[in-house]
Amino acid sequence: MRCQVAAVRIPPNFFGIPFGLAGLGNTWIVSGRNGTVPTWVGNGLLALAALTWLAVLVAYAAYTLPKPRALVGDMVDPIAGPFVSLAVITPTLLAAQGVVPYALGVGRVLVDVFLVLTVVYGGWITGQWIYGRIDIDQINPGYFLPTVAGGFIASIAASAVGQRTLADIMLGLGLICWLVLGSLILNRLFTRPTLPATLVPTLAIEVAPPALAGLALLARSGESIDVWVMLVFGYGLLLVLAQIRLLPLYLRLGFGPSFWSFTFAWSAVATSALHWISGTQPPGHRVYTFLVLAAISALIGGIAVRSVVAVTRGRFLPPPAPPAAP
Repeated sequence: MRCQVAAVRIPPNFFGIPFGLAGLGNTWIVSGRNGTVPTWVGNGLLALAALTWLAVLVAYAAYTLPKPRALVGDMVDPIAGPFVSLAVITPTLLAAQGVVPYALGVGRVLVDVFLVLTVVYGGWITGQWIYGRIDIDQINPGYFLPTVAGGFIASIAASAVGQRTLADIMLGLGLICWLVLGSLILNRLFTRPTLPATLVPTLAIEVAPPALAGLALLARSGESIDVWVMLVFGYGLLLVLAQIRLLPLYLRLGFGPSFWSFTFAWSAVATSALHWISGTQPPGHRVYTFLVLAAISALIGGIAVRSVVAVTRGRFLPPPAPPAAP
């Protein structure tokens, strides 16, 4: 009689963990470059995000490579599919913020490679959404990830390596996809029943597109806060305030890996706020900077601690996949 050890299933939304850590690192990097805090804090967080991304990638590969149908199943799944994109979007941001300032040549190669992979996957999943059949109730703000977040982050990364034309192309990709998908997602949220509990945290992703659009515009214009930045930040302010009304939904949730949906979205908002504070320098701007850093660090740090506790108690990873029938 032979025993078969069931593989631990790693869902694609686990890539949201290094994505959130990369967002926090980027927030500290922005503040560090303004001279407010030491730059080593942001670099350390980016290094932690890179190690976490590698660990999740290895674990995901160990689960999917022996059975390619699992990978294909995730890619075509209307819920899991968008989160697969974070496997290539996260290293794009890490390369732009953590490698380019110290090794431009290596950083440019990494940015270009992962940017191409981001666009390829974004195109593929767009075709999948057209080809497949998606129930409108399955649509959620996670659909912003492959093309909207991917496009804006690719634009930021291209600006970081001095590829202005490519940055504009990626900005256009992100903007148009935001307009199309934003209308579709809000229509689903306005007119259909509330999202299932496991998807409720993805509502936090709604604040990410305007924040990322503003950051992409800032990267393109050399940190100049012009009218276009003000326009997208204005819409972003509306969505941030809308999150207050969603607090009753969030407070009823039990903790799980989906809580990492809060991390990158709010780190993008925090980074946008820091750019605004630095660009306008209102009275007490240093105090505001520290308050923003403290708030976003407490949020993501708290989620990280809860995740570690859940792992130690065996409540974080999904149950192992059942062994195949003989």
